[in-house]
Amino acid sequence: MRGLTQSKKADALRAAPLFEGLSKKELLELVRVTDDLQVPAGTVLCKEDTLGREFFVLVEGTVDVTRGGKQIATRGAGDFVGEIALLTETRRTATVRAATPVRCLILMRGDFRRVLDENRSIERKVMQ
Repeated sequence: MRGLTQSKKADALRAAPLFEGLSKKELLELVRVTDDLQVPAGTVLCKEDTLGREFFVLVEGTVDVTRGGKQIATRGAGDFVGEIALLTETRRTATVRAATPVRCLILMRGDFRRVLDENRSIERKVMQ
């Protein structure tokens, strides 16, 4: 499967309220540290009560969100999970498992923080 263009990645990131105020150029700074990931059905993207380190934007497929073993939501293309992990070191409040094969963008907290440190305008906009 072909990789997503930078423009498509930027559009996917912009869907998250955390990034909606960023310019195209600023989004491209985040795109360069964002990975395009494909996982089979059944893969756990994040597990409840573990320390969160990554943010996911769903591009294709669906995921089930569970808390305490009970399904609380289903998310699909255009949705995102784990945004709090970018801002603070905290435990996950739910488990997210691929219900179908999933293609997503993944942004790690360390990479995100590095981009913020290098570009204060992005930091100001995200923190608002």
